[in-house]
Amino acid sequence: MKFKKITALSTAIIVASLSLVGCGSDSAKGEKETIKVGMVADVGGINDESFNQSAYEGLKQAEKELGIKVKVIESKQASEYIQNIESVIDEGVDLVIGVGNTMKDDIKKEAESYPDQQFAIIDETYDDIPKNVTPILFKENEATFLAGLVAGKMTKTNNVGFLGGMENQIISRFENGFKYGVKTANPNANINVQYAGTFGDAAKGKSIANQMYGNNTDIILSAAGATGLGAIEAAKEKDKYAIGVDRDQSNLAPKNVLTSALKKVNVGVYDTVKELVEGKLKGGEEKVYGLKQGGVGIVEKKDGLIPQDVLNYVNEMKEKVKNGEIKVPATKAEYEKTQG
Repeated sequence: MKFKKITALSTAIIVASLSLVGCGSDSAKGEKETIKVGMVADVGGINDESFNQSAYEGLKQAEKELGIKVKVIESKQASEYIQNIESVIDEGVDLVIGVGNTMKDDIKKEAESYPDQQFAIIDETYDDIPKNVTPILFKENEATFLAGLVAGKMTKTNNVGFLGGMENQIISRFENGFKYGVKTANPNANINVQYAGTFGDAAKGKSIANQMYGNNTDIILSAAGATGLGAIEAAKEKDKYAIGVDRDQSNLAPKNVLTSALKKVNVGVYDTVKELVEGKLKGGEEKVYGLKQGGVGIVEKKDGLIPQDVLNYVNEMKEKVKNGEIKVPATKAEYEKTQG
């Protein structure tokens, strides 16, 4: 009898212990871990009033609305990219976002080194996309096409300018879309194109813009990051017009920034994080944002700088792009074909 009681007691203790373990497991399963997202900004920094800042704003929106935790590192020079990417990985993030095509090789290298880690890269893709990388791309040419329509209609001198940072595939889309818009709206307009060779020199941007304005150019679009801020400052000082890029830059010179060619990096970042949170993010696939996807466009200010008839014209042309009636050139070769 004594043996039976001990056996029964032992069995009861074991069952109770298993029950407690089971309860603990259910509790642990019920606690949803907070998603963590890391972002590495390129050398422009998150206060560049442009590309990086838009990406940062999208991430902060996701933090506020989706309840994620974020870790952001700004890079002072390109040689820091690998170190900064690994720093956010060490934080145990679920997704690493690299801002800018200059991180192309570093993101790919880290994706190969950490095959279980999810990555996203803005403004770049690969011929063979790694399964754990999501490229986020934009049709910048569609945004600058609309801005070019505005410039073509509003120039008083028939001379407009394009200031690029460094020559690459992305800035080429900015340039050729803008030129096509200008020529579509005003075949007689001349377009002065210059490149600064840098995205981080506002003084150089201002110097180039001053030279353009001095040569009878009255509207300049700058796709040059922080370099472009100098061009906007030049427009303000000379009482000329500028067109911003990436985000609404009218706050920099309210009376001189006609509009801004929006590249909604914030939308791309927010959507990607949202898919991650919902368990729907698939690596190895591009996400491409154009006018049709609501990822690019222009700022339609109601301050009277742009006449309503011009805005109506631009909106009419926008619909033609969205429905495929107009195909906006993205490369020099495509643009030259449109000019006969």
